[in-house]
Amino acid sequence: MLNIQDYKAEFDSIGFRVRELGVSLDLDGLRAKQVDINTLMEEQEFWEDSEKANKYLQENKAISVKLESYNELYTLYEEVGILIDLSEESDETESKSLEESLVNRIKLAKGKLESMTLELLFNGEYDKNNAILSINPGTGGLDAQDWSQMMLRMYTRWAESKKYSVKLLDLIYDTEAGIKTATLLIKGENAYGYLKSEKGVHRLVRISPFDSSGKRHTSFASVDVMPEIDENINIEVNQADLKVDTYRASGAGGQHVNTTDSAVRITHIPTGVVVQCQNERSQHMNRDVAMKLLIAKLIQLKEEEQKERIEDIQGKYNQITWGSQIRSYVFQPYKLVKDHRTNFENANVDSVMNGDLDKFMFEYLKNKQKRKENEY
Repeated sequence: MLNIQDYKAEFDSIGFRVRELGVSLDLDGLRAKQVDINTLMEEQEFWEDSEKANKYLQENKAISVKLESYNELYTLYEEVGILIDLSEESDETESKSLEESLVNRIKLAKGKLESMTLELLFNGEYDKNNAILSINPGTGGLDAQDWSQMMLRMYTRWAESKKYSVKLLDLIYDTEAGIKTATLLIKGENAYGYLKSEKGVHRLVRISPFDSSGKRHTSFASVDVMPEIDENINIEVNQADLKVDTYRASGAGGQHVNTTDSAVRITHIPTGVVVQCQNERSQHMNRDVAMKLLIAKLIQLKEEEQKERIEDIQGKYNQITWGSQIRSYVFQPYKLVKDHRTNFENANVDSVMNGDLDKFMFEYLKNKQKRKENEY
């Protein structure tokens, strides 16, 4: 039997949160800002400075995404109300079908609310920036390399679900299985704000495809995340502090090796920070990208006030092995993904591996916000 009063209570709760979210987003302010940008775009000199014009276009796009998302949420909220009204007037045969639609709409509205509320937690200096994400295998041999490749797919799927663009900066396959390292540039509003929660060691438990006896294996991979730094932000890097190595870039599966030493590895001697890039067309382009990666890491080191060694930026996961994991992905003997920092769990492992990571990120950011509030 359809309990209208319970659904009305859900509707009222969603409505309160939707209105509260609208205030937090400052919808009127966003619309006014968009009008200002559109007016600027109509001026002839607007396009003379392409870099400045590009920034306004990106800001305009980000505002459009926020306004469209809120409109979608409000539409879902209104649909819940309409379905409740229809349910009150329906007979028993119609009510079952209406209840299914009602439950679906409530679920969609809550999911949208959670996603948009998450974005309000992005209050860090670089949270709105693009993100540079690196994946490296740890303990576990071929399993760890295969696990790293699975994670590469997982984060690519997640980024695609956000309509973010993904660019490979560095990718080295192993000749037997998996990858030795991967670095991605993920471009989109709040990419770093989302992905900073993923920094750490990720543990996999499964039946190994590389063990003919069918035994269960545990393997590890680390994720490092940095914000892409705006080129206008200056940080002095003494060229004498850099060790630059060039080498031949390897293609997919190790089958192809470039005929020129186009890949670049840069070591910042005072901190021990090492960055590399091999996926651009020339050594010059790879060096430019590698320098951007280096500057991002150095700024992050400075921000965390831990400048002397790379272990400082890596925090607790300088050992990619037992006891240092932030999250476990168990495929056998049961299925469960658990974040050890927040204790949030999801038994739908397939969904997580297909990029369903927002809830883990949301719980991490909520906990971080609570810790901040408790400090005051």
